[in-house]
Amino acid sequence: MVERSDSNPVTAHMRLLDAADAVSLADAWFKREIIPLEGSLMRFLQYNWRNESEALDLRQEIYVRVYEAAKKQIPDNAKQFLFTTARHLLTDRIRQARVIPLDTSTNLDAVEIAGEAPGPDQVVMARDELRHVQNALEMIQPRWREAIVLGRVEGLSRKEIAQRMGVSDGTVAQYLTHGICALVDLLYIQPSDQKRSK
Repeated sequence: MVERSDSNPVTAHMRLLDAADAVSLADAWFKREIIPLEGSLMRFLQYNWRNESEALDLRQEIYVRVYEAAKKQIPDNAKQFLFTTARHLLTDRIRQARVIPLDTSTNLDAVEIAGEAPGPDQVVMARDELRHVQNALEMIQPRWREAIVLGRVEGLSRKEIAQRMGVSDGTVAQYLTHGICALVDLLYIQPSDQKRSK
């Protein structure tokens, strides 16, 4: 009869040691890499979530997700992993908030009509966000900004942008990549009062 590895006391002890090592490594990584990012994370949450009173709860849930993942495998880029986890959590919360149980609404047509037009608070938030994006665009290098506006606002293809700017298609790709990375950095990761030199 072959003894199962689960019932082998030596194997079970090794698993406990591996789990303890994973927790120890995750603890050290979390303290070293994640805790110093708390200020940036809180600014990100306060900017991107309507109800500021929920920011601490959201932070805690993000920390739990990040820590549990780190016990399985330490991420290569802590900052990127933290903010990706935060974006996913906020996306999940938004999806959950949009789900309307059928038994709570007797008139679904009224719900649809009300849902189509943005409320005053949404209009104000959208304008504020647009101002924030415009300010961030002003902070990045002019050629990056020009490529982003031509591509994302005017809807031109890379080839058309290259012709308009008088550069190669590859250069446009670099402008777009660098510009979008700079915008993401300004909008989501760095404090809004820090300015990137032009």
